[in-house]
Amino acid sequence: MIYNAEDWARLRNFVLSISFIAWVVILLEPRASSCCSARSAVMSWQILLAVNPPAYLAIDWALMLVAMMAPMLVAPIYHIRISSFAWRRERSTMLFTVGYGVVWMAAGVGIVAGELVVTGLLPRSCLPATITGFVAVVWQVSPFKQRCLNRCHNYKPLAAFGIAADLDALRLGLEHGLWCTGSCWTAMLFPMLLPAGRFVTMVAVSVLMFCERLDTPKVPTWQWRGFGTAGRCLSLWLRGWQSGPAALTAVT
Repeated sequence: MIYNAEDWARLRNFVLSISFIAWVVILLEPRASSCCSARSAVMSWQILLAVNPPAYLAIDWALMLVAMMAPMLVAPIYHIRISSFAWRRERSTMLFTVGYGVVWMAAGVGIVAGELVVTGLLPRSCLPATITGFVAVVWQVSPFKQRCLNRCHNYKPLAAFGIAADLDALRLGLEHGLWCTGSCWTAMLFPMLLPAGRFVTMVAVSVLMFCERLDTPKVPTWQWRGFGTAGRCLSLWLRGWQSGPAALTAVT
């Protein structure tokens, strides 16, 4: 890959701006920050669906995805843009984003449904979040998580012309979404089950997921992931460090 500092910075700033806007909406809109969970009492499915219309749940889930996952798409989108002719870049980027979003939205059906059931049966309980947090920690250190992360770094060459180029971009989005979901599903579910402090936890989880993507692919073993990089990034940030194209080289 040949990196261009100006193109990288422009794409990075654009994607991070979209993520920031989504975070602001989540912060200001109670429905989005709570994912509309029923926490006041045990409810029947009919009441749950009446209180939480599927359309609103889908919008809230999409907002959460944009806020938390968009920063991790800078590298693959940049790969697509520098691998495509100028007149195909927007189209290929759109196809990649559609493929990635389709996988995560499909996964959201199960994740959000599970959240509604659990929080409906155990309103205001910390038990579901505690169990999910334990599972998330085990998954975070497992070799299976590393396999998913390694596949998230796998950027295949794209065809240059025609339907083959479109299919390659769409396929890359589907594959990236699949391995990203495998890597992050427990981390996404954990803050959704918290009785309080969801927004702060979502931010912390998002930072950790972003930092673990900065690590290079490794042999799948049982080990901590992301925390060391998060600490180094925080240290650099406190010193006035600003990211640039070098950050991309750490994830490709």
